[in-house]
Amino acid sequence: QEVNVLIQTIYKQPIKEKLIAKRIKEIKKRGGTACVSSIPQRAERFGKLAQDAGCDLFIVQATVTTVRHISSEYKMLDFHKFCKAMKIPVIIGNCVTYQTTLELMETGAAALLIGIGPGSACTSRGVLGLGVPQVTAICDAAAARDFYFKKNSVYVPIIGDGGMSTGGDICKAFACGADAVMVGSAFARTKEAPGGGTHWGMATPHANLPRGTRIHVGTTGTLEEILFGPAHLDDGSQNLVGALQTCMGNVGARNIRELQLTELVIAPSIRTEGKLFQQAQRVGMGK
Repeated sequence: QEVNVLIQTIYKQPIKEKLIAKRIKEIKKRGGTACVSSIPQRAERFGKLAQDAGCDLFIVQATVTTVRHISSEYKMLDFHKFCKAMKIPVIIGNCVTYQTTLELMETGAAALLIGIGPGSACTSRGVLGLGVPQVTAICDAAAARDFYFKKNSVYVPIIGDGGMSTGGDICKAFACGADAVMVGSAFARTKEAPGGGTHWGMATPHANLPRGTRIHVGTTGTLEEILFGPAHLDDGSQNLVGALQTCMGNVGARNIRELQLTELVIAPSIRTEGKLFQQAQRVGMGK
């Protein structure tokens, strides 16, 4: 509880817009790809600011995102106008259903984030009762993507977001149809990560209703070891790229598209999926 209060207190500080531009320029100067994420309410303001500063990608992200949204407190973001006005790719998330995926693709989004609740530090499923097993979410979104491509000849990639802690998780995400994955806790384990072996969910700092918790993931290796090995642990948390390559070889897939078409056997467990750290440490949904 003390940790949650501390995180909430820190995040109450207003966002310093000058720092957004400064950080983007620092990343670009070092040869990196600069990506900025914003909630829909602030997307128009921060999107222009980030774009002018040289940002490469802009993400509009909320727990659940749809094209139509009603609020008495703020103006709805028009995704069609926003994506058209932005000169850099816009990624939108998160969604989990076939119909919503189709509608968001029609806005001109460059890619979509797929997943509600499976993140290792996320508690949305416990706090709000919201969530879809990640395999189901990715499969439905992939079906929508393929339909949209056949209809419009426009391929909009989908990104599996949440629950990607091990090589096995990542391999299954691609096999379900994902074009990419969002990785959080795996990178939090690296020696280079600023969290010192801790990781917390995106909505943990919410002032009124946190939907995340802080978990301890430990520091297990360098970024190079986590991504490319050599692996020194037997839990699948290291050499993620090697795991993906080996999996592809085992199922006879020569590329990601062939892996997306491999045969699946689905056995979801919505309550425990991706919640190993929380259960072991009795935090968040593990209490």
